[in-house]
Amino acid sequence: MKTAEIRAMETTAIRQKIQDLKQTLFNLRFQHEIGQLDNPQKIRQTKKNIARLNTILNEESNPKPKD
Repeated sequence: MKTAEIRAMETTAIRQKIQDLKQTLFNLRFQHEIGQLDNPQKIRQTKKNIARLNTILNEESNPKPKD
């Protein structure tokens, strides 16, 4: 996901997307352990997307004060 796409989303949609990605990450880790994961890079990309979503969510809830 690109940051512009995330910033266009509502807060509830961002939170829902985070939950969906966490579930996906769980499934990817499970598939990796049993040897069924074709592309292990998906785990890394999913983690980055979760971090990106959390960062933007925090920015929205705690805006920087203007000097």
